[in-house]
Amino acid sequence: MEWWLALLLLLGVMVVLMLSGMPVAVSFLLVDLLGAFLFLGGKAGIIQLILNMMESLTSFSLLPVPLFVLMGEVMFHSQLGFKAIDVMDQWIGKIPGRLALLAILGGAIFSTMSGSTMATTAILGSMLVPDMQKRGYHKSMSIGPVMGSGGLSMLIPPSALAILLAALNQVSVGGLLIAGILPGCLIAFFYAAYVVIRCLLQPHLAPPFEVSKLSLSEKLRATFIHVVPLGLIIFLVIGLIFLGIATPSEAAALGALGTIFLAAVYRKMGWETLKKSIMGTVRVTSMMFMIIVGSMTFSQIMAFSGASAGLIQLVTGLDLPPMMILISMQVILLFLGCFMDNLSMVMIAIPIFLPIVHALHFNTLWFSLIMLINMEMANTTPPFGLLLFVMKGVAPKGTTMGDIYKAGVPFLLCDATAMILVMIFPQIALFLPGLMK
Repeated sequence: MEWWLALLLLLGVMVVLMLSGMPVAVSFLLVDLLGAFLFLGGKAGIIQLILNMMESLTSFSLLPVPLFVLMGEVMFHSQLGFKAIDVMDQWIGKIPGRLALLAILGGAIFSTMSGSTMATTAILGSMLVPDMQKRGYHKSMSIGPVMGSGGLSMLIPPSALAILLAALNQVSVGGLLIAGILPGCLIAFFYAAYVVIRCLLQPHLAPPFEVSKLSLSEKLRATFIHVVPLGLIIFLVIGLIFLGIATPSEAAALGALGTIFLAAVYRKMGWETLKKSIMGTVRVTSMMFMIIVGSMTFSQIMAFSGASAGLIQLVTGLDLPPMMILISMQVILLFLGCFMDNLSMVMIAIPIFLPIVHALHFNTLWFSLIMLINMEMANTTPPFGLLLFVMKGVAPKGTTMGDIYKAGVPFLLCDATAMILVMIFPQIALFLPGLMK
């Protein structure tokens, strides 16, 4: 069979199954079975498919995934860190759009303790959005910053999706986790700059209000009690990986234990909270592991069918600069993000894109980070971005999906600016991994 026929057959069947309403992971599993039967030798191919699935899930690099997910679930269900938000509110002072800035700062801090974008958005949305709208904040200044900063959990470690992407792209898990720090901080800076500049130009979007003042000693005491312990959790995860003291798996285990211990110290960890956290972890991890099985097996079938080799020859034969090909891949991902969740994007794109990345001699870690930014954008891309629906669930009554779409657009543009800068200046992504021990 010609390589392009094999590619059309595999992708065509997959799209038809997905459009029929079948879950994405199940659709890929059925396509994998069809591909194994056609290209791997019938019954023997299906046996090999099962062996490949087992091998995909027995990788030690995947161990941090459930542990980082558990951290996020404990953070969400125990409401750990709510007091930290109040403390940061006292330190911000009278700055234009101060509650929007608080959402961005809170999102960046929560992202260092939770690998879940949904948990971060739900926590900040339920805490801050009603208060902002009560104080007269325009919806673009209340909903947008929360959604944008919630997506930072995709980039700033611990990120379960970064681990998944590292495993699929066969790059260092610790390297990709650390690579997300500078781009994540850059995006947070762009968010904050946008909020301050727009609120200076249009003060009515975020009316100022009086804040109860605390003395310096009271602020320091509250910071020591409610913020510093969270900093220890951050060090257990990010600091130990960066210093080379712990592997990502060991750091994830310490971070999960530290989060549970801290919730217990603050008396927010009961049996019901622990049960909800564990069940949520099992659900999310099972879904992600099904994604891994489907994507890795699909890559192998693409290689055996000759579709990968044919596609590489086609792309490398085009009279286009490598950077234009890279931009084209990101545009395709942005388009997919309008209609799919980021896990589905990964399943479809990696088996096709990764061989091209290797053929063009791109740095795989750098490409993985760019793809991670793209996945973060997919969370808030209309009409089906996941965080759009999370925000709808926690937003005050009267908030329409149109309001949420409009609020997210400026922050998507900030994400796109950061992605372009990372593409032009790879060291933004590669500098910190290069310093790791």
